[in-house]
Amino acid sequence: MYAHRTEATLNREGSLVLTNLPFHAGEAVEVIVMPRSNVAKAYLLRGKPVVYTDPLGPVAENDWDVQG
Repeated sequence: MYAHRTEATLNREGSLVLTNLPFHAGEAVEVIVMPRSNVAKAYLLRGKPVVYTDPLGPVAENDWDVQG
């Protein structure tokens, strides 16, 4: 099972029309509708690039000095 995310705007009558969905005709789907502002706040990092700086280097190099 996979999810398909899309954005749409309600028309004047308050209806919503979704087209070109990646599902088969007659297939049962679940629809969850929420205001855009809530979605934007919940996923602030969605779509942002992931950058790894020296991913194989030591972590917290100075913390390895044991005082004793």
